[in-house]
Formats: sequence, C-alpha cells, structure tokens
Amino acid sequence: MAWHVEVDEHTCIGSGMCASLMPEIFELEGATARTRAETVEPDETVLDAADSCPAMAITVTAGKEVVGPRP
Repeated sequence: MAWHVEVDEHTCIGSGMCASLMPEIFELEGATARTRAETVEPDETVLDAADSCPAMAITVTAGKEVVGPRP
C-alpha cells in the first residue's frame, strides 16, 4: 500500500531537512517545503524525513494509520 505524504505549509519553517534527505519527494518552494508527489512507496527514509522535521510539519499515513513522524 502506498503512503500519503503531506507537508503542513502553515507549520513548516523551511529548514530544508526533508529536501536534503529525499529531494525526489520534497522540495523547498519559497519559505516552505512541499511534496513532489502526494503518494510514495513505503520507504524508511520518508519516515526519517518526517522524524527529522524540526517543526513536525510532515505527516505520513498508510490508509487511516499515521506512520510518521514516529513517537
């Protein structure tokens, strides 16, 4: 099952951590990040990007279950 990845543009502070980890999934657009694709194949690095976001602006879901960021 593909994962849905979302960046909350109101919470994002544009640190660029996600784009550094996965430039194929995340990009900086102005002062905030955005996803290049809303769905991705499950990948541990996507979770690492969500975990490393200092603003906790990235949410990764599998169906209705939130899989990232991890506690």
